Amino acid sequence: MHTLHTPVSDLIRTVAREVVLRHYQQLSSAQISEKTPGDLVTIADQESERRLSAGLADILPQASIVGEEAVEADPVLIERVNDSTAWIIDPIDGTHNYAHGHPPFGIIIALVERGETVAGWLYDPLADRMCHAVRGGGAFINDVPVSARESGEPLPVAAISTLFIEEPRRSAINRAAEGRFRLVDIPRCAAEQYPRLVLGENDVTLFERTLPWDHAAGVLFVEEAGGKAARLDGSRYLPGDRRTGMIAAASPRLWDEAVAILG
Repeated sequence: MHTLHTPVSDLIRTVAREVVLRHYQQLSSAQISEKTPGDLVTIADQESERRLSAGLADILPQASIVGEEAVEADPVLIERVNDSTAWIIDPIDGTHNYAHGHPPFGIIIALVERGETVAGWLYDPLADRMCHAVRGGGAFINDVPVSARESGEPLPVAAISTLFIEEPRRSAINRAAEGRFRLVDIPRCAAEQYPRLVLGENDVTLFERTLPWDHAAGVLFVEEAGGKAARLDGSRYLPGDRRTGMIAAASPRLWDEAVAILG
């Protein structure tokens, strides 16, 4: 595990308990707003990011901080993901679910050095499930090493996110997947989707929007567990890469199969 795993995990759990869960199912309509149509933010997102940013600054003062809500207010801040050291924060991943009072949702933190993710944390507050990965050091769930496994179903289980894909490409992807995968609903929460790939619940997932706070930690988690996550052309996912499109899978074999069908 990463040398900062304990203080980061403790911070995440504290903020989850004192902010995220305290507001869960207690939000008024005035405490929920839209950043863009369908993209929600709540007072809990904002408070969580403030608390996480302050705590991470204490843990590693020399690191830059890139928070989802801070970038919303000042888009130039996203360039800091390429600094020598940076924290990337998703204060509540799955805000749409959270704002509507149902799971899944989580907190995601990634530590990036020179544009490459070196550690990641994905936390489910309701289940108290902490997924953690360190580059070259493996993947863990609640501090227990974990390896990705395929579902073993006759058709690979695929969660395909077409929320940000426009026609006619959306229909083309759905046609290509028909009969080749067993399609399941997406959780609208990367903090849940990546663990599903490692735990044998899903085999493949396709993402169109690949923002760093959603994906930096999850990609590392899948890779360190033995799965594969990469751009459609096979290139690595890097947090500072502005391109769209990525496939993640429980194994390299399934990734190859998925990109041949969906790519």
